[in-house]
Amino acid sequence: MTIELSKDARKKVVESIQRYFDAHMEEKIGNITAGALLGYFLEEIGPLVYNAAVKDAQAHLERRVLELDLEIHAEEFGYWGRQKRAP
Repeated sequence: MTIELSKDARKKVVESIQRYFDAHMEEKIGNITAGALLGYFLEEIGPLVYNAAVKDAQAHLERRVLELDLEIHAEEFGYWGRQKRAP
């Protein structure tokens, strides 16, 4: 699966990569190089993060499905139990 970013998100991430290099690395990184690095991360590491997120969402949904009967259980044959008993 290819991970696509919107044009605005891509621009912000490239700027963030450049800012990171400015703050933590000895050399500056240009716009084109930062964009290439982003492309590499998305292709190489992106699927790992994506799959982990899908696995987390799946586990959450499985827990919720297991609790479904507790949350929306309807009592069966309850009519007569709710009626006032005649003397």
